[in-house]
Amino acid sequence: MNLSDLPLGPLERALVDSLRRLDPAAEPLVLASAALLCAALDNGDVCLPLARRAGQRPWPEHAFCLPPLAEWQARLEASSLVGGDGDFAPLILEHGRLYLARYQAYERQLAEQLLLRAADLPEVDETQLSESLTRLFAFNAQQPDWQRLAAAQAVRRRLAVISGGPGTGKTTTVVRLLAALLEQSAGAPLAIGLAAPTGKAAARMAEAIRNAKASLPVDEAIKAALPDQARTLHRLLGSRGDSPQVRHNASNPLALDVLVVDEASMVDLALMAKLIDALPPSARLILLGDKDQLCAVEAGAVFAELCEGRGFDAQAAADLQRITGQQVPVAQPTSRLGDAVVLLTHSHRFAGDSGIGELARRINAGDASGTLGLLKEQRSDLAWNAQPTPADLLERLDRGYAPFLAAAKTGDPQAAFAAFNGFRALCAQREGAWGVAGINEALEARVKRRGQVASRERWYVGRPVMVRQNDYALGLFNGDIGICLHSEYGLRVFFEGEGENEDGYRPFAPARLPSHDSAFAMTVHKSQGSEFSEVLLVLPEQPSPLLSRSLFYTGITRAKHKVEIWGLPARLSEAVTTRAERAAGLAERLAVEPTSLPKPVARPETGQDQLALF
Repeated sequence: MNLSDLPLGPLERALVDSLRRLDPAAEPLVLASAALLCAALDNGDVCLPLARRAGQRPWPEHAFCLPPLAEWQARLEASSLVGGDGDFAPLILEHGRLYLARYQAYERQLAEQLLLRAADLPEVDETQLSESLTRLFAFNAQQPDWQRLAAAQAVRRRLAVISGGPGTGKTTTVVRLLAALLEQSAGAPLAIGLAAPTGKAAARMAEAIRNAKASLPVDEAIKAALPDQARTLHRLLGSRGDSPQVRHNASNPLALDVLVVDEASMVDLALMAKLIDALPPSARLILLGDKDQLCAVEAGAVFAELCEGRGFDAQAAADLQRITGQQVPVAQPTSRLGDAVVLLTHSHRFAGDSGIGELARRINAGDASGTLGLLKEQRSDLAWNAQPTPADLLERLDRGYAPFLAAAKTGDPQAAFAAFNGFRALCAQREGAWGVAGINEALEARVKRRGQVASRERWYVGRPVMVRQNDYALGLFNGDIGICLHSEYGLRVFFEGEGENEDGYRPFAPARLPSHDSAFAMTVHKSQGSEFSEVLLVLPEQPSPLLSRSLFYTGITRAKHKVEIWGLPARLSEAVTTRAERAAGLAERLAVEPTSLPKPVARPETGQDQLALF
């Protein structure tokens, strides 16, 4: 086999070249396996599961075929480039999974530290906790009250994983459980940190907590002790540019007693491993997210894996019933994190007769026929165009954004943002007539013609933009949305947040902005954590590997009042039936009866820089 004939990308070729320098006599199969692993990482997988690919032709246009599983594994094990768990080698083969050494270390260390944290139970004043929970969650009439149970577990454990769909009250739960924690401390100060994967999510989390704590039935001292500022995870850890190293780690831990991470489903394996490593062993970690949403852009589906195997055994159920007064269902967990994970099920946003809520349930259940049937019922909050055309879509978006463009002409940022958040187009992909780039270009051209703006002009009243990179000096972050409006100083791009404007909007000269794109349409990925009154979800015309159940679910649940879907029936069915599963071994490491895993082996100082390549 001649590797130069394989259709490898730049990263795959760079990895192959690096491995060749380490072992000039490396077998072509080993190098091809490394290239496949690199491509798998680029697609979000943590490892390359040999059993899934054995005997296949990984590049259909090339005659090369992978050997049977047993032979493939044996030939990998014979290579000096491949080691087992704890070995110092660029590639690690463990339980039929091929890893880059760094990712195997991330996964193993994360599992070990999560299990240690879950097993270390803090001292709790159960009488005080019971009183706190009764008072703080008195507004809930559901039985069982999962918000109350989640708060109880977060106080009783150093690790809490709270998953729930839109409107299930994750923020309400966390602000009240933090109040219960402060009441446990009997006046002693607690260092509480709030963080999220993106600047937009961090700002939204801080604002939600500021709003929620005003109505808490607690002393003013407790309210004052609750945090009202949040940071991105990268800023919290002290990221160092393009380096994988961060300032805070086990030898320089974060000065925190409690850390709350919102939108944890967006956190990839590497970042989560670094976060746990930097958190003091005595600190509590509370992860909030939605296990059914899209995973991180980078490798790993950590939050979804943590939620596998959840349940309360008989002892945990009895303890919770004694403390909360709630009837707790018993379900033997299959994960050693089982009772640290709580799923919030009652949606306060979608009523029982909500079409959006029912659609979300059918999508998550993988019920394609039920999904199509529901969309044909003409519910008031659901609409479906089953025969879309690009021209019709452009006309519909023109009508949808008309109120926003009219509001933008007033120059009032508050009115402009309210109108812009009232309707949003979401796409599954970036390119093509059905993607973000094509829709933004076509709609922008129409808006410019109507406003008599020269086509070469980049800036005009009503241009919405999305920031693509963090700029800490300006306080603008990847995913932030701005709107171009007239001001007394000419055109300015306004962003939500505390700032110079009396209404709390921050104006910037267009030339000062970091890298950005027009944002009439945005990808479903970029919309995570956002809410809009109405959403128009555009699915591609042709089959796409991006279409999945989690993408469909995430897109429709961004809508608070109505969702409109433009997509062929075949694409909707494919989205519902395609479950985007990422290859990883974290859930197996956390299982009640895990595969025997040896203790970590300290790596020598020499060669660390070389290993960092992988």
